[in-house]
Amino acid sequence: MRKMISYCGLDCEKCDAYLATVHDDQALREKTAKLWAELNSAPILPEHINCQGCRAEGVKTVFCDSLCDIRQCALKKGVTTCGACSDMETCQMLGVMRSNNPEILKNLKG
Repeated sequence: MRKMISYCGLDCEKCDAYLATVHDDQALREKTAKLWAELNSAPILPEHINCQGCRAEGVKTVFCDSLCDIRQCALKKGVTTCGACSDMETCQMLGVMRSNNPEILKNLKG
């Protein structure tokens, strides 16, 4: 499995926070912070938009680092991704992700 597939199956290489970080793109940081702040009703600032990937070493957004329940669960269980978890098919947290992002199952099983 590719290192840039997150615990939940999203592709970090397609994430605007990751792209802004690797390309040092301040305009993308500002755009992403504004969108994420609106979507989450939270004070997200451009300086919060820095991430090198969910499972990679290095900086992560505050959400990905400590607020993402799926990431915290996977770390607690010691699984590489949710694809290695015996509860994957019945997991309610992952179910919400699957309904919004059907490609995650392909990434998790790939």
